[in-house]
Amino acid sequence: MIESLRIRSLGVIDEAELPLGAPHSAADIQDASLPLGPGYTVVTGETGAGKTMVVTALGLLTGRRADAGIVRRGQDKAVVEATIIDSPDAPAFREAAEAGAELDDDGPGRAALYLSRTVSAEGRGRAHAGGRSIPVGALGRIGDKLVAVHGQSDQLRLRGTGEQRAALDAFGGEDVAAALAKYVASFEALNAATAELADIHERGRERALEAETLQSALEEIDRVDPQPGEDDELTARSLRLTHVEELRGGAASAHAALVSEEIGEAVDAVSLVDAAKRALEAVDADDPALAEQTARLRELGYILSDVATELASYMQSLDADAPAELAAVEDRRADLAGLQRRYAPSIDEVLEWAAQARVRLSGLQDDPARAEELTAAVARLQAELEEHSQALHALRVEAAQRLSTRVDQELHALAMPQARLSIQVEAAAPATHGADEINFLLAPHPGSDPRPLGKGASGGELSRVMLALEVVLAEVDPVPTFVFDEVDSGVGGEAAVEIGRRLARLARHVQVVVVTHLPQVAAFADRHLNVTKTAHGEGSSGFTTSDVVTLDTEGRITELARMLAGQADSEAARAHAKELLEDAAAEAARPS
Repeated sequence: MIESLRIRSLGVIDEAELPLGAPHSAADIQDASLPLGPGYTVVTGETGAGKTMVVTALGLLTGRRADAGIVRRGQDKAVVEATIIDSPDAPAFREAAEAGAELDDDGPGRAALYLSRTVSAEGRGRAHAGGRSIPVGALGRIGDKLVAVHGQSDQLRLRGTGEQRAALDAFGGEDVAAALAKYVASFEALNAATAELADIHERGRERALEAETLQSALEEIDRVDPQPGEDDELTARSLRLTHVEELRGGAASAHAALVSEEIGEAVDAVSLVDAAKRALEAVDADDPALAEQTARLRELGYILSDVATELASYMQSLDADAPAELAAVEDRRADLAGLQRRYAPSIDEVLEWAAQARVRLSGLQDDPARAEELTAAVARLQAELEEHSQALHALRVEAAQRLSTRVDQELHALAMPQARLSIQVEAAAPATHGADEINFLLAPHPGSDPRPLGKGASGGELSRVMLALEVVLAEVDPVPTFVFDEVDSGVGGEAAVEIGRRLARLARHVQVVVVTHLPQVAAFADRHLNVTKTAHGEGSSGFTTSDVVTLDTEGRITELARMLAGQADSEAARAHAKELLEDAAAEAARPS
């Protein structure tokens, strides 16, 4: 629901503020804020006062096209702002979140969204949602799920076949929803099976060549039989075998330095460390600090002995036939290198590629059996889709008959007794939404051919057609806010009362904003906004401003009297105005 609407420098409206309580005087008005809530809000005023600016403002917030002409003369820009209150998962809020808007918490189960639209005097515009700048197109997508505008020259809702189909399906209820779900499931399964079968047939030769290539590659890999990490291990072995003489010489020299002896004098490291240890052992009892060094030399002796032993073992391991072993290693490395050049940089990656190739090959080799299986599945799914399509078609036809009958009844009460709404449900090529083409057609007069909505009626008639549709659809397919501009054009008397009554009925489910010149329509409103204009100065230097105020009961009587007789102080008109309000209140008190 729209909690508040702010307008600044839009047309004749300068700035005004309308609190939720009693209306303020013109002297107190500072900024345009129209507090709206659930129910029925009516906007009235003298011709030229600017009451249609309310509709214009809401249109701007729903992404409608704007031009510089709507900016008040002498101002650099027009600004329209609104605060929307709804549940966080409302369609408009989900759309806003996808556009990057941020929602504000407004209590348990409620969120608030701030929208704004600015139009400069040069015609440039900006849009914001939830504190984020967004494209006007994104604002339009949010607005489509938020407000339905029905004006004299532009009926935005239910114009497209997609919207009409969705409205009819919603009216059809759970039966249509269930049938549509079955159809969609079959449609998607059939498309998937058909696409896979076509892929098998159309790419059969390619797939056979791919299978042959994969088979040859896997045979080569299996023949080489690489092991995980083998390439790194062989590289290390090759390096060792290539330098075996240098390694043997270095190990021998190190071993000799550790344990070799010369005649008459020990010069190897083990003997020297042992001699140093014995020298300290002879005196370390006299000083604990020296005893610690003795222990360290003893440990060093053990380490040197271990190293000498391991070096001897290492030299012994180099005594094998190094050239022959090196040749075998290089041959193996060559085999692995061939695999790495063709399939992957490392052996581990080659093994991973092979595993994936085996899975792919298995699928390619199953093509004949899979094609046979898919052919049977396609035939079965086609029959299943046809069955679901016929069931959905029958339900839609039945729902179309009920909906058109209900709408015709509403039209008769709205001063269009000869009008007929025809809903065509014709067979079409299967699509994601069914195998039906749905069109709402209107024959406004006897003898006229049914034509698409918007092409067979005047603006006022079309507004009433939309009102009739919205009243019937409100319980099953509502948007949060409906706006009707001059829905009562060309009618009066009892027909006007019926229009007011049906607007009030629609407002039981959603928020309704109506611009009207008929007191019978205005009397049914829950909230009455009055647009008044004031002229300042004369001639070319003069200008006009408009203010918007919320009327209390006395104010409503005065305004309705003006609308009835053109004289706000006429006692007869005031008495009639009171009667209209009393009748509307009694109507509202009746159980729905």
